[in-house]
Amino acid sequence: MVTPTRVHLHTLALLLLVVHPSQPVCVDVPSATDAVLGKSMMLTCIFCMRREELKAKTRVDWYYMPTNDKDIPKTHIYKYENDAPVALDGPFKGRLTWSGSQDLQDVSIQILNVTFNDSGVYECHMVREFQFFIPSVYTMKNITLKVKEKASEDPAALYSEIMMYVLLVFLTLWLLVEMVYCYRKISKSDEQAQDTAY
Repeated sequence: MVTPTRVHLHTLALLLLVVHPSQPVCVDVPSATDAVLGKSMMLTCIFCMRREELKAKTRVDWYYMPTNDKDIPKTHIYKYENDAPVALDGPFKGRLTWSGSQDLQDVSIQILNVTFNDSGVYECHMVREFQFFIPSVYTMKNITLKVKEKASEDPAALYSEIMMYVLLVFLTLWLLVEMVYCYRKISKSDEQAQDTAY
């Protein structure tokens, strides 16, 4: 008979074989779009690599437009080139920091001390160039940022918190019921053992 513990151990061993611990897992998540005045804001930009892209030379360019109007020229605000992040002159000088990963799958930047003037459209451009005959890979993402005076209540976070407390109460009650049940069962078996002893 196979015990549940043995099944769990086999499943864990299989997972370790399938997902190698040394391989980083990349998940492409969208950026948050609501910033709070005076706080810092992460502009998340992730481009997951395929295996053949691991040895590519990567260049990243960030652009900013105050509105979504295509007639207004965009401003080049940040770049990552030759393994070095560089903040460019302009409205964000001294307020942008690199928050990307070492393998350049995450090429995010952070805005410090957000102002109302930071509202607008941000473009994240990424080019991966290969040494041999593989064509370059180019991708781009848009992030429309809105700056608010105060942080708004997140209904999903509130719902999650309520569910967490409900689950905690339910699990506590279930544990209490299990303890009472086990106590009665042990008491009953002790009484039967004493009766058979006489």
